[in-house]
Amino acid sequence: MIQVLVVDDDFMVARLHSSVVASQPGFEVIGAARTGADALAAVRTLRPDLVLLDIYLPDMSGLEVLRRFRESATDYPVDVIVISAARDLDTLRTALRGGVLQYLVKPFEVESLRARLADYAAHRAELHHLTEAHQDEVDRVFRIPSTRTPPPKGISPETTTLVLRALAESPDPDLSATECADLTGLSRSSTRRYLEHLVSTGQAEMHPRYGTAGRPERRYRLLTR
Repeated sequence: MIQVLVVDDDFMVARLHSSVVASQPGFEVIGAARTGADALAAVRTLRPDLVLLDIYLPDMSGLEVLRRFRESATDYPVDVIVISAARDLDTLRTALRGGVLQYLVKPFEVESLRARLADYAAHRAELHHLTEAHQDEVDRVFRIPSTRTPPPKGISPETTTLVLRALAESPDPDLSATECADLTGLSRSSTRRYLEHLVSTGQAEMHPRYGTAGRPERRYRLLTR
């Protein structure tokens, strides 16, 4: 379970963000903070995996909070997604230099936050499964665009992330299309199409499982190399 701290000075906004996080499979909200000082204290005591951080806080800038997070990263490592109305170039540059994973500009559609969370979960799971990284894995870790051809029509990044996450978080070493469909809520045919796409792009592999009779079952697993 990915534990999240929500930091925003607006009570209603924090409540909305918390509800989105709480409704996302694999996530739980373990706290909320309305000031930078409260955010720093909460990270020390609650040890969240992820902080949703606003820039405009009443006592200090979210960028200062981010800087202090990084100073204590050895003791309290934490990932950060900024959610803020701040969109000036200096703020964006400072956020990037501070290791912010994603930056979501207010106002936004709720689905945009859901997509960011799903992408974070898939990214975290991918890192967990890596041992010795090859260039393709390194590129994905550092979010370098792939030089491969674009995905086929009908293949969306959000759904691809959802299927990747199902493969990464399954307690079984591999999944059938039916099992993966049960985990994602997609139809079996759609899930099979996405699984085959992941195989074609080198992110997953397929191997047959032979039973006592009939055609072998196609099983899929993440390709960690």
